[in-house]
Amino acid sequence: MSDSPVMTQGALEAAEHAHPPYQRHHFETVDQQADATNFAMWVFLLTEVMFFGGLFTAYLILRNWYYPAFVAASHQLSIFWGTTNTGVLITSSFTMAMGVWCAETRRKSGLVLALVATFVLGLVFLGIKGIEYHEKWEKHHVPGFHYSLQSFINPSSDPVAQEYGDKALPMDMARKTELYFFLYFAMTGMHALHMIIGIAILAFMIVRARAGAYTSGHVTFVENFGLYWHFVDIIWIFLFPLLYLISRHQ
Repeated sequence: MSDSPVMTQGALEAAEHAHPPYQRHHFETVDQQADATNFAMWVFLLTEVMFFGGLFTAYLILRNWYYPAFVAASHQLSIFWGTTNTGVLITSSFTMAMGVWCAETRRKSGLVLALVATFVLGLVFLGIKGIEYHEKWEKHHVPGFHYSLQSFINPSSDPVAQEYGDKALPMDMARKTELYFFLYFAMTGMHALHMIIGIAILAFMIVRARAGAYTSGHVTFVENFGLYWHFVDIIWIFLFPLLYLISRHQ
């Protein structure tokens, strides 16, 4: 009778070892749970590839149809801000990779620092994108009732158009510049939405990481979020040349 509490305690410890707190009840092992989670993440990323792939395809087709309008409209984008944002996102990918490494090696302080750095860089990216959007608003290059063709039918009135030596476009072609900016806001807007979602998840992860959630052996969540963040960065690597660089200098 005296030995039974000891045996019961040992059984409880064995059960706890066999089923750690982060293992869901419908998985037999932690490895099975990790494999299922990783597979689901890759399926999700595949749907994202198809979504953005449709936008890229539409952009390339319309650019081929209305080439002069898309070239003139692309000159209205700032190479400086686009390049800066590219550097910011590449740096954030590095800090996120360091965060995954810190989680795998159980470095709590390093993980928190890496996640905070990624969070801040994400905010910097959105801030710069806000500056660009504000500029488009001021120049009436936001598609809609107040869209202005002045920069394209009278380039001499726009310093940016003068800088690139843009020629005046016929009215029917100038109207197609609105298609460019529609796709610009659609693609960069969806990318920014993914960034906002990622930053919100990062805020949650920072709170959890400070409590030691991801440095106790369960790193699947950090690894999968790292895949998401790198995917968002790769999308921008495609957006930057398509929107800002192609046919910039002719």
